[in-house]
Amino acid sequence: MSVDEHTPVLRSCIKLPLKKDELIEVIAKAKDYAIMHGAAMRSKTSFSPDSLNFAPFVLVPSSFPRKEFEKAIALQPIINRLMHNVAHDEEFITTTLAETIKVDEFTANLFNIYRKVLALGFTQRISLGMLRSDLMLESRCPELSPLLETSAGAGNDAKEGQKQKERMADAKASTKAGKANPTAQPGIQRSASSSYCCWKQVEINTIASGFGHLGPASKTIQSFVLRELGHAEKLKQMPKNEALAGLCDGMVKAWNIYAKPKSVILFIIEDISYNICDQRFHEFYIRETYPHIKVLRRTLTEVHKEGKLGQNKELLLGNTEVAVIYFRAGYEPGHYPTQGEWDARYLMETSLAIKCPSIQYHLAGTKKVQQALAQPAVLERFINDPEEMKAVGKIFTGLYSMDDNEVGNANYEMAMRTPEKFVLKPQREGGGNNVYGLDIPDALKRMSRVERSAWILMDLIHPPLSQGYMIRPGSDVPPQIVDMVSELGIFGVIIGDADHIIHNYQAGHMLRTKLSTANEGGVAAGLGALDSPYLIDSDDED
Repeated sequence: MSVDEHTPVLRSCIKLPLKKDELIEVIAKAKDYAIMHGAAMRSKTSFSPDSLNFAPFVLVPSSFPRKEFEKAIALQPIINRLMHNVAHDEEFITTTLAETIKVDEFTANLFNIYRKVLALGFTQRISLGMLRSDLMLESRCPELSPLLETSAGAGNDAKEGQKQKERMADAKASTKAGKANPTAQPGIQRSASSSYCCWKQVEINTIASGFGHLGPASKTIQSFVLRELGHAEKLKQMPKNEALAGLCDGMVKAWNIYAKPKSVILFIIEDISYNICDQRFHEFYIRETYPHIKVLRRTLTEVHKEGKLGQNKELLLGNTEVAVIYFRAGYEPGHYPTQGEWDARYLMETSLAIKCPSIQYHLAGTKKVQQALAQPAVLERFINDPEEMKAVGKIFTGLYSMDDNEVGNANYEMAMRTPEKFVLKPQREGGGNNVYGLDIPDALKRMSRVERSAWILMDLIHPPLSQGYMIRPGSDVPPQIVDMVSELGIFGVIIGDADHIIHNYQAGHMLRTKLSTANEGGVAAGLGALDSPYLIDSDDED
């Protein structure tokens, strides 16, 4: 993520700033509304199992180009199928991760389980994929931009480039002033907006794809705020979001496929769950909507103590049979403090239970696999339809191998020369692991040539800015208007085996927004805020 003085600014949902008294009053209401509607988390600084803080949120929804939102929604079932095919390609996963597992112990441990399960043969051939494709708007998209629609040759013209910069700066200034850009040319968005934004994929999450509850909860809070501020007419621009129902229904569909009425759905959780509302609302939705299905929560440590395989390799916790395993933990090394937790993971993978994710799906979500998929020749292996392949290919930003070979070493030199253009990513989930910009050279110098194989290099994305109020526990009231950038996550559910897909659908969305100066943006990690999209069209007027 990168912003500079030429970064465009999306128009605000409503005119800002708000009057001080009005702002203070609506914030007080919104904080209480958030807690009372389950948009809350346990504090990491003053943890108590008996108390909650409201989750950080943006006061009013952030603008997002309708066209790009609808593209993302439509593309998700294709991405689901792509990842399903990847997960079931043993040769591809083995070859792609060959160098990584030599130096990344965590990925190697996962791969060892995969290898052992393959040798035994999958007891349960069906997998449940609950994915989240994370994306950001890219403001530098020549192929989609009325401002940049000239050919590559014309795009290199110095005069045209300068005119373009001037138009973008004018648009940004006009947006900040809250008025239309009088210098805008016909067909160009007057306030710097969606007309030159496309979206690029940041990553695909195949394990613990959170915010199925907090995504819809964000819309609930912001809808309340807009009504309180007298802008109820704006609500029709906020898309329907049934992420919680879509994801939970996926687990229930898998439970139905397992077809044992007394079996349960098992949530694998961390020792301490800070993002408790998001997890519990999944459980409560299932219990309230499907009261005949029981949900259990266990840590990996508890599964190691309680778990065993039955006569037909069914997973038993005591005398209770598990139909579906939903991992909300197990994606980082700290979740496996001893060999016992790894043994528990292996036990579950060899069982008859339907896993979300199965070990092959977990490996398919590694950064190294995603880097390989960005190559057109590789993408052809998994997508047969030329139009689908073209559509998926467009969403990838630059992803580069850091392996110890000719290509990887050339990418290393590129990163050392122009680190400000990149982000360095390891094979980790959960946020807080990436290295950005000018910090990259020192990080690379500390690694051996072999150790670099555990990382990939990705082009920085240049998202447009939005402006608004970010509300956090303990923050100043009234808050200041801040520059922000957003990351949209599209949920998908897919169920099937290597030969047949039973269910495949898009399942809602979530939006996380962070300060434009922040690199990481995880809400649970304390760096981002809940948000929801306010859809705008290129011909909208202020």
